[in-house]
Amino acid sequence: MILALDAMGGDNAPQAVVDGALLALESLKKDVTIWLFGDEEQIKNCLAGKTYPADRLVIKPASEVITCDEAPAAAVRRKKNSSMVLAAKAVADREADCFISAGSTGAVLSCGTLIIRRIKDVQRPALSPLIPNLQGGHTMIIDAGANVDCKPLYLVQFAQMGSAYMELVEGVKEPAVGLLNNGEEAEKGNELTKETYPLLQALEGIQFAGNCEARELMSGDFDVVVTDGFAGNVLLKSTEGTAKAITSMLKTELMGSIRGTIGGAIAKPAFAALKKKMDYTEVGGAPLLGVNGGVIKAHGSSNAKAFFNAIRQAQKLVEGGVTEKIAAAVQAGKTVSAEEKIG
Repeated sequence: MILALDAMGGDNAPQAVVDGALLALESLKKDVTIWLFGDEEQIKNCLAGKTYPADRLVIKPASEVITCDEAPAAAVRRKKNSSMVLAAKAVADREADCFISAGSTGAVLSCGTLIIRRIKDVQRPALSPLIPNLQGGHTMIIDAGANVDCKPLYLVQFAQMGSAYMELVEGVKEPAVGLLNNGEEAEKGNELTKETYPLLQALEGIQFAGNCEARELMSGDFDVVVTDGFAGNVLLKSTEGTAKAITSMLKTELMGSIRGTIGGAIAKPAFAALKKKMDYTEVGGAPLLGVNGGVIKAHGSSNAKAFFNAIRQAQKLVEGGVTEKIAAAVQAGKTVSAEEKIG
């Protein structure tokens, strides 16, 4: 197995990428090789003085870098020798099995759709972050920003793709799939959700659990929450923002008095455990599902630990045959007419 890393993507690149790769090589199976795409001199400087298996960590020189302030699709087309494009191309050419980057989200999505390309009959790839839930596992939001405007068929395929990932990578048996909506009743929602509901209800191969209200996102009752990219992105960012705000307010209250400080000290182990559960570095990244090869979008501020977990996530994705399972599920669930298909 070969994993292609964009060594120049992210706020802490290339050092965090290199350190994460070294951590991964210590624990991953011996058949896993990591290719680091980026500035050769900078990568070598990061590796200076480190001991590692040279046959399993290979530097792939790239003379360009795609930055977050560039127009994503234009940058991908123009910078053919960038670390991100070359890493994605390795997957497209079947030289590598999965592409990982903490660079520009838009550019990673463009690499997935323009270079690696969609699985046959998949209408739209979807960005699929995982968030912790109250039952100790993770819940996937699909889509979280790749497709602002959606049709019912897109959401049906999102359900198939998310279910396959949660089963094969997260080990969830018969993942519960919910449709994000403003009420539990089947007749609630806008035109999109009303049309999608009966399609998911009739879809074989998934465990449809009905509508999911936003407040139920982290309940653990749903393993996959299906939505369009606009609502999904708002849901994800509002959840992240709320978690940060509560943490900040709690800290302020605890430090505001002697009693609070003492209570905080007593509860410190519990706070540490909670922080670990909410830590994005524990997850790794968000898979881009629906493209013809593995793609993991790591958080822009990923440290070595986050990259390590993104690499482990990529390994599970490849070993689980997620791409192949999605392709089979989409083929088996094809019920739409040619007129409904989008090129």
